Amino acid sequence: MNGTNLFKIALRALSNNKLRAFLTMLGIIIGVASVITMLAIGQGSKKSIQAQISEMGSNMIMIHPGADMRGGVRQDPSAMQTLKLADYESLRDETNYLSAVSPSVSSSGQLIAGNNNYPSSISGVGTEYLEIRQLNVESGEMFTESDIQSAAKVCVIGKTIVDNLFPNGQDPIGHIIRFNQIPLRIIGVLKAKGYNSMGMDQDDIVLAPYTTVMKRMMAVTYLQGIFASALSEDMTDYATNEINTLLRRNHKLKDSDDDDFTIRSQQELSSMLNSTTDLMTTLLACIAGISLVVGGIGIMNIMYVSVTERTREIGLRMSVGARGIDILAQFLIEAVLISITGGIIGMIIGCGSSFIVKGVAHWPIYIQPWSVFLSFAVCTITGIFFGWYPAKKAADLDPIDAIRYE
Repeated sequence: MNGTNLFKIALRALSNNKLRAFLTMLGIIIGVASVITMLAIGQGSKKSIQAQISEMGSNMIMIHPGADMRGGVRQDPSAMQTLKLADYESLRDETNYLSAVSPSVSSSGQLIAGNNNYPSSISGVGTEYLEIRQLNVESGEMFTESDIQSAAKVCVIGKTIVDNLFPNGQDPIGHIIRFNQIPLRIIGVLKAKGYNSMGMDQDDIVLAPYTTVMKRMMAVTYLQGIFASALSEDMTDYATNEINTLLRRNHKLKDSDDDDFTIRSQQELSSMLNSTTDLMTTLLACIAGISLVVGGIGIMNIMYVSVTERTREIGLRMSVGARGIDILAQFLIEAVLISITGGIIGMIIGCGSSFIVKGVAHWPIYIQPWSVFLSFAVCTITGIFFGWYPAKKAADLDPIDAIRYE
């Protein structure tokens, strides 16, 4: 018996029991749709995080005072004052793998402009901070090195600050705002960036010369951090090692001494977030994959019922010359047809539901072609795996016993 005839027989058997065939497919449909949707949401989240980190500067390096104490042990206050301006100057002048370096100090307080006020913080930074953080001045200008040298009372503000202190839409350039009684003249407004993947408002920002914040607001001689940017993302590790060597030399640390500073890179943060996202995606896909197993069991169950119902038919076919392999192929084709048809419907529903999730919940989604092909391949394998045993049982029936079966 040729393959075309076997396919027609299998198709006729399924069409005679349309409702039963559809209910059998339902487990496969739900499983495939769930897997595709879950993977699309997981990969979309991963892409979104990568994009946000890229916007912040994928080659950014952050240096903070104090040893790396991830266990949450509180450090002595003096340990948080280990970074000095001399460290910043050394990194600026002596490194080979850094394209930009900026010191960082910040203070929290109340911003006041006329009758409006807004609680925020002010960051004291250098002129290269915009390059490191991928920020752009939309109107006005950034403060200069001469402003830093003179500790000028000037600042550059973000869109959120503008909206809260100047709600009537007036141009903030040239206006004076007060931060903890210190007057600052606005010389620039930053281009809006919105919220990042961690839910932080990137436009709630006030930048001033670091000397202004250190001398006029905080009266300190140490830095709260140093931001740097590697020449490229591939050179981040080289830049990190160079920073480590230089700071250990500046701080006169012996080989046996632990670092009194902590270096973090966006690459490290990206790797950590990606591994977390991948884990969650895998878990979601595994949970959704359980539906495929349930659907496979449903196929096996229905094929058992089908073999039992058609025992006499099997006996008659074998008595007129059908071989065991023909009977095996017939029932196996039925099982594969059920799983493949269910898989195709599941893929359509999965892709459709992914876009519905994007439109309704506004979650980022990304459907990777391999996830669709993988789901289709799993469907085919499921049909063969769960359909094999009932088909083999049908092929092994004795023709005489089968004909006598009531």
